[in-house]
Amino acid sequence: MTELPSARGAEVGRRIGVGLMYGLWRPRVLGAWRVPASGPVIFAVNHSHNIDGPMVMGVAPRPTHFLIKKEAFIGPLDPFLLGIGQVKVDRDTTDRTAITRALGVLAEGGVLGIFPEGTRGEGDFASLRAGLAYFAVRSGAPIVPVAVLGSSDKPGRLIKALPPLRSRVDVVFGEPFEAGDGSGRRTRKALDEATGRIQKQLAAHLENARRLTGRQATLE
Repeated sequence: MTELPSARGAEVGRRIGVGLMYGLWRPRVLGAWRVPASGPVIFAVNHSHNIDGPMVMGVAPRPTHFLIKKEAFIGPLDPFLLGIGQVKVDRDTTDRTAITRALGVLAEGGVLGIFPEGTRGEGDFASLRAGLAYFAVRSGAPIVPVAVLGSSDKPGRLIKALPPLRSRVDVVFGEPFEAGDGSGRRTRKALDEATGRIQKQLAAHLENARRLTGRQATLE
């Protein structure tokens, strides 16, 4: 039987994230009250910088289990990430173990974090993989769109790979929504349609988040 990610570990990860993210930067969190207080939830997070995942872990109102590419689990990071309840996924194959663990998180009423673009890029939700639709339709869990803005605006002076220390990073949580059409179908056609619905919702949330935070300039 596949061992599920540790819920207690994810809470420890959240506490570590709180200390690091608020200690190094100045997060501004909007809409956290929209996150359902209990029950399964999927965070769909845009991804333009390596700190986006840790930032969401640190500011979210609930502990989060992220699907993270296996390449990140190197050296001492491997036992650490597993210990704080994160899910290792092989993006080059159908990773049955990762799928089982992710669905297990949702079945237990936990929060699953997904970067639906599949890899770090512009962070504009322009290209979605089908994985998000699969988990949402299969589990019935609502999706909460999450926009992280400001993490990739400019490199830090001391450490180029990180945003400038004490700079502001905005995290905007959107309204939960259902990805499926209510039929429970999981055919390829149903998942494609769900992916289309998800993309529209995420793009609209990102546009709204940019307007709320005054970061429209990033579109230029």
